[in-house]
Amino acid sequence: MHVRVRVMTTTSLYATGLLNYLADEFSRTHEGVSFDFIPVGSGEALRKAELGDACMVFVHAPSLEKKYLEKGVITNQKIFAYNYFIIAGPSSDPAGVRGSSSPVEAFMKIYRAGEEGDALFVSRGDNSGTHVKELSLWSKAGLDPRGKRWYVETGSGMGNTLLIANEKKAYVLSDIGTFLKFKKEGKIPDLEILYEGGMDLINVYSVYLVTSCKNPGKQLAIEFMNFISGDAQALIASYKVEEFGQPLFNPAEGNLDWLRKAWESLATS
Repeated sequence: MHVRVRVMTTTSLYATGLLNYLADEFSRTHEGVSFDFIPVGSGEALRKAELGDACMVFVHAPSLEKKYLEKGVITNQKIFAYNYFIIAGPSSDPAGVRGSSSPVEAFMKIYRAGEEGDALFVSRGDNSGTHVKELSLWSKAGLDPRGKRWYVETGSGMGNTLLIANEKKAYVLSDIGTFLKFKKEGKIPDLEILYEGGMDLINVYSVYLVTSCKNPGKQLAIEFMNFISGDAQALIASYKVEEFGQPLFNPAEGNLDWLRKAWESLATS
């Protein structure tokens, strides 16, 4: 019997090819199973989970995840990877983001430059994990750019948002994995990383079982989750490092204690 498991996933895990790679490795020891990955923002992934449209969700929006955990929509959380968000923009850096002491200061500079007509910012505007992080940074800066002429909301995934930011020579918040992939492929030649690093920009990835999922998909989903957080950790660590010169994702193994603390902090901020 062949079983298809429907999975909602954040776009960064899909666009970088990581999930398909891990699914292929899992299938080597699990014949008769295939995964249908549907890439959407984390908010949409969780909404679809509540509707019963998936057996698993891969997300990176702790504040949203916490709400759906409390509602009982998702369960069996496994933090399996992390990386960092970056602030990218044109090399000319009209807002002077380079050298900022924090991402909040960088956003304050972008806001000021936008109000002066010197800069644009492109937002995903899609309730994704990246969008949630972006809004939290504006909030920490005490600013609200929504509705401003220099603030562009794409309502789409990370890839398309990066392409629009490149076209407009605008600032953008991105996960490092998708940015590096698009940069390597020559799709965003006019964008550079202007700010990176630090716990303020940590990006924690979790996988959950959807409570309404039934067998046989449920058991296979659990086995895949165990694989992702177990044997696959070494695969995550080495994924495309040779191609990009640095990891796109870091495995959670060995870092679970502080990743859990980081997740809890993000979930309540």
